[in-house]
Amino acid sequence: MRFVDASVFLHAYLKPTKKLPPEIEVMKGKARGIVRRISEGERVATSLVHISEIANILEARAGLQVALDIISGLFTLPNLVVIEPSRDSYLSALEESRESNVGVNDALAVYLMKENGVSEIYSFDRDFDRLENLKRVAV
Repeated sequence: MRFVDASVFLHAYLKPTKKLPPEIEVMKGKARGIVRRISEGERVATSLVHISEIANILEARAGLQVALDIISGLFTLPNLVVIEPSRDSYLSALEESRESNVGVNDALAVYLMKENGVSEIYSFDRDFDRLENLKRVAV
């Protein structure tokens, strides 16, 4: 099982408002491929915080109805494990963020992955490449 970062869903679902550079088009295509595999049953995990991050950005960029449809769809996937972080896990993530100089939600993903025996993450965020015992997958 792999963890899925918010960046994957955002690249897959957000529609561009202008012509994108070729490397971003490639990234969006890869994100759609990952989401397709998930919708076809690949077992993955994410956290409630990451889903909230997706919801906030979708609401701002695509509107409330689009966000509601996508988030509702995510919660109906039986193969998507949604991890609910605790206050203590978030506090640990804050410390990891300071030590590793990565974003707090990225540090939370790393913490939750370790807690759940997950060593690979679907993400387009290169900050994960700097972290030990973790493999970023962006196929």
